[in-house]
Amino acid sequence: MKDSFIKRTIKRIAWLRYAIDLWVTRKVMYLRGEKQYELRGSCNRCGRCCEHPTIQMSDLTFHMKRFKKCVIWWQQKVNGFVLERENKLDATLIFTCSHFDEDTKQCDSYSSRPGMCRDYPVGQIYSVNPTFFEECGFYAVDKRAASFRQALEKTELPPDKLEDLYKRLHLKE
Repeated sequence: MKDSFIKRTIKRIAWLRYAIDLWVTRKVMYLRGEKQYELRGSCNRCGRCCEHPTIQMSDLTFHMKRFKKCVIWWQQKVNGFVLERENKLDATLIFTCSHFDEDTKQCDSYSSRPGMCRDYPVGQIYSVNPTFFEECGFYAVDKRAASFRQALEKTELPPDKLEDLYKRLHLKE
C-alpha cells in the first residue's frame, strides 16, 4: 500500500514537472514563431501510439551511458515501460508499455499515464518533420500549405507526383 502511494506521488510530481517544462518550452517556441505545423484530425483509437512508446534523445545524451541508464530505469520503474530496443541511427529508445492492453487497444492506467503519453500527438507538430502512424487519425498541415500548393500546381508535375509531394511536405488539408 505504502509503495503504491509513493509511486503515485512520484508520478504526479514527475507529471507536474513535465507539464511545466512543456508549457515553458512551447511558450518560448510560440514567442519565437517556431511552430510550423497545425495538428488536424482526431484519435481513432487504433492504439499504435501506445504499442511502442519511443523516446528520442539528442546524440550527446544518447551516448552518455549513465544518463541513458537513468532514463531507462525511470521509464521502467515509474512509467511501466520495458526497453525493447535502441535505435542508434536516430538516437531513440523504443519500449513496450506494460499498461497497454493489446485486445482492447486501451491503457489500464489512463488517468495516471506519463506526460509523453498525455502529450501525444501534439508534440509531433514541433518536430522538423512530423510523422504519424499510418492508422492514426491525426496529421500535420504546414501553416503555409495553401501558398505551397498554389506554387506546386503551377508546375507541370503529374498528379501522382503532386499528391506525393502534398503528403510528404504536409500540404494536404
